[in-house]
Amino acid sequence: MNHLNLIILGPPGAGKGTQADLIARKYKIPHISTGDMFREVLKDEGSELARDLREYVEKGELVPDEIVLKMVKMRLEHDDAQSGFILDGFPRTLEQAKHLDDSLIQIGKNINLVIYLEASFNIILERLAGRRVCLHCSANYHIKYSSPKEEGVCDRCGGELYQREDDKEATIRRRVEIYLEQIEGIIGFYNQKECLLKISGDLDAGDVFKLVESQLVKSNIIGN
Repeated sequence: MNHLNLIILGPPGAGKGTQADLIARKYKIPHISTGDMFREVLKDEGSELARDLREYVEKGELVPDEIVLKMVKMRLEHDDAQSGFILDGFPRTLEQAKHLDDSLIQIGKNINLVIYLEASFNIILERLAGRRVCLHCSANYHIKYSSPKEEGVCDRCGGELYQREDDKEATIRRRVEIYLEQIEGIIGFYNQKECLLKISGDLDAGDVFKLVESQLVKSNIIGN
């Protein structure tokens, strides 16, 4: 198998995390998200990078591209990413995509495939607005797909379940609008590089995964 260097993109609720997990497990490559990287870097309280990152996180400000790209580059140089990786939800802007390309060239890597999950707003709304989180242990549920045994009560610890503010319809609509505005340039960038695969995120997760695997074989990224 060739090195499997992937990016998975899509609006909130399109199923990026689910597909990234499936691909990571099947092909034994790390699933890398900026959120996970932030948490990992912040554990090393004495590092300069952690201090720089904390300055923005504690103020609730967006982390500058320079810092995010430095973190991504460092993460992709780890031993577990030498046979491949999947970047979940990154890059988020055209400038990030261009700088990521430059960073990958510097470490002798390239992206094999960019998967873009397109999802209709009604599906996104159903998935996100139905989510519930435990106030105590942060366990996740869904009122339709993975409901608790007792409504409003966590199966794990008995804590109260609540709906996050960013899972309410007005917020979801705005999040999706912002995402679609930002993603247009990125889609064009990777389409020009002929490495973009668009798949309907409305499909069942298993069907999406089958389409991804089919494309990996078709593109000779993996063997039959």
